[in-house]
Amino acid sequence: MPTPDRNTLSQARVTQIYDRNALFYDAMETPMEWLALRAWRRDLISGLSGQVLELGVGTGRNLALYPADVVLTAVDVAPSMLKRARARARQLGIGATFVQADMRALPFETASFDAVVTSCVFCSVAEPHAGLAEARRVLKPGGHLRMLEHQRPDPPALGWLFDRLNPLAVRLTGANLNRETQRLVEGAGFSTVTARRLDELGIVRIFDACDAREPEVGTEEADAKVDAIDTAGAPPLGTQRDSRR
Repeated sequence: MPTPDRNTLSQARVTQIYDRNALFYDAMETPMEWLALRAWRRDLISGLSGQVLELGVGTGRNLALYPADVVLTAVDVAPSMLKRARARARQLGIGATFVQADMRALPFETASFDAVVTSCVFCSVAEPHAGLAEARRVLKPGGHLRMLEHQRPDPPALGWLFDRLNPLAVRLTGANLNRETQRLVEGAGFSTVTARRLDELGIVRIFDACDAREPEVGTEEADAKVDAIDTAGAPPLGTQRDSRR
């Protein structure tokens, strides 16, 4: 029987870890990028248009992959990660709005985005249920949540191993190895959820979740947070991206 998530760290501690690792994060990810991750990212983002929100933008690995007609808002809770993403956008000549925020309490109005994107993010959210609820809230009716995420492998022996390694992985990287992401997405209230395995062991998957129902009415507190968005060094929300390579 699968072991529950063993994230014993607070979100504040996880954020500290990602802030600490920001300088080396791209180097740590490079082998996986070369092997498969960049192709998977392209697949994840292909066909998107309109107002798109990326949660956990990190150092901005996805920025150059978005179609030209996307108006992008990029969020990360770790300031050092967001700083590197902003620098990457400037280097590439890509316009986007960058916001430092916790995805468990997003500073956007209800039904603001045509799509929400995550890639290798929900393994490190301290309260994934809250993050998924917020992603659903800010989506327009019929909008899609697209996620490229890893999770606990299906084979029992390998799942057992991931469970044993998870406490160490969380403390070193902030990321859970054994989070059951598909179960979490399927329980988040979306009308439809599809999952596509990208490897034989079922560790890496692309999820597409859509909610055709009318969204819940946002609270005044949530909507008021929009005024507090820090868009320093980036065009305001709704501004078309300037150029790309």
